[in-house]
Amino acid sequence: MSKELIDAFNEYLTINKGLSKNSISAYLNDITQFLDFSKKPLLKRDNSDIIEFLSQFENKRTLNRKLSSINRFYDFAKELDFSNIDLKIQSAKIENHLPIYLEHNYIMDKIGDIDIKSWIDLRDRALLLFLYATGVRVSEAVETKIDDIDGAWLRVRFAKGEKERVVPIAKSALIAIELYLRERNDNSPYLFINYKKDKLSRISMFKITKKYLGVSPHILRHSYATALILGGADLRVVQELLGHSSLLTTQIYTHIQKPHLKDTINKYHPLSKKQLYS
Repeated sequence: MSKELIDAFNEYLTINKGLSKNSISAYLNDITQFLDFSKKPLLKRDNSDIIEFLSQFENKRTLNRKLSSINRFYDFAKELDFSNIDLKIQSAKIENHLPIYLEHNYIMDKIGDIDIKSWIDLRDRALLLFLYATGVRVSEAVETKIDDIDGAWLRVRFAKGEKERVVPIAKSALIAIELYLRERNDNSPYLFINYKKDKLSRISMFKITKKYLGVSPHILRHSYATALILGGADLRVVQELLGHSSLLTTQIYTHIQKPHLKDTINKYHPLSKKQLYS
């Protein structure tokens, strides 16, 4: 029944609404993802099911896009009398501010202060360097396996939207990971595990970054992107490394770049030299 509903939704978007192929594809992908999230039939789901589904998305813009697709689907179902339920959840408020990030020296100083007494401490240090060196989402870090590291490269297999990407890993992070793995005594395929030798959870990763750096893992992702932009990296390269499907998502970092560019002009451009006005 769910497949027939999605087919009808496709026809509705195409014929009734006359949307573009790209828009229709985006709506169908979101609804299919929502369908696969639970075994409960689509027309028997409620607001709690939607909220549970949306809670896995950290980026508010992505969350709002998924929510928009879900709202449109249930509007369609009600309009065509497939259902009389009225599911409407307000979109997440997106504040217009710069992403929070940590300075490189602060991160490295805090990581350097970790007192290494056990393999757990080695894991914590390796995890912090891994997050900062790769910019991966916490959901991707959780699913990373040891075999996903090939030399100095990380294959992100469980990326958002199931888009695989490859990112380089800094040498310092690789060394920390090697030291940590050397002290582990288990057969788990996952890169980061807990003391029970089970896969480390998102909550545990949050607790680790909060303990040592006072922030969530997502702030390390911002710090990674910010360091690249301020270092002069091309925005499209950063987009690929972060796994953003749209350049619009990456462009938030251009606001960070502007003061840096102004300082560069003031320092190096001849028209900014004081002697020109003497």
